[in-house]
Amino acid sequence: MDIKTLESYARKIQVIPKPNQDVEVHNHSPLQMIGKGRQGAVFLLSEDQCMKVYGTSEDCEREYYALKLGQHTNLVPKVYVKGNNFIVMELVKGVDLREYLQSQPLTEELSKKLIDMLITFKKIGYERIDHHKRQIYLQENGELKVIDVGRTVWRDRVYPYPRKLINSLGNEYKETFLSHVKKLAPELYEEWKHYMEMEKWSSQVTQTLLKRKEQPKKIKKEVKKLLTSNVETKYEKALEDIVYKVFKEEWVKVLIAQGKDPEAVKKHLKEQYGKEIGKAWGKPSIESTKLRYGRKKNRRK
Repeated sequence: MDIKTLESYARKIQVIPKPNQDVEVHNHSPLQMIGKGRQGAVFLLSEDQCMKVYGTSEDCEREYYALKLGQHTNLVPKVYVKGNNFIVMELVKGVDLREYLQSQPLTEELSKKLIDMLITFKKIGYERIDHHKRQIYLQENGELKVIDVGRTVWRDRVYPYPRKLINSLGNEYKETFLSHVKKLAPELYEEWKHYMEMEKWSSQVTQTLLKRKEQPKKIKKEVKKLLTSNVETKYEKALEDIVYKVFKEEWVKVLIAQGKDPEAVKKHLKEQYGKEIGKAWGKPSIESTKLRYGRKKNRRK
């Protein structure tokens, strides 16, 4: 299909981002919508190709960049065409991990593939190597393929272990997966265990601070109590990131429970607590991120 035809289809599709929910879609094209998420909607082009239309050009650029990083692997969809607000890519088939685990066990072999997936994501330069099980597909040949990789790059704060993947497995399979990791990669298991324990303590610190109604700056002093390593510089930033994320999540829950609008909650926290909480929602710009990546590459050389 030629680019002009694709662009005409994209112009007839309106994708509207919505705070904390899937996009709103108005489709006046002949294409069938087969799915949507927080950043965009997916439309069927052929038996093997689909077109994802994004709510913002930044989300399109972000996912395109992430997909290009992984094109030499088999873990992400192949990219064919990119427009201003759309990407034509491989149609991912198979069954997602969420559906698969409803009828099949989490075997040691599958856990090893998940570990290999995380290793590959780290190698190709993804900052966030974490995915929900519904975004991971098992192919007929037994390989894994991952969709919605846009949020793997241009992230300032990320959990230092695959929190979303582990928690999405549910209590039973979470323990099964961790037992497999412990057997297959003991050092990795110990590191994840360390960060999970730090997250638990971070939650306790946050609850204490919320009760005292203290400013987030106090967290930097309290976080020193969480340090369990003699190499303080190795863990300090990761622990601080966890504390800020937990703090944000817990406080948002409190305010929303009081009937506050999610966007009003964010505005309230930014106004009341300034830059410290603002960091938790901060998004690096495309240009600043590219500059940062450039500096990293130069240092490697």
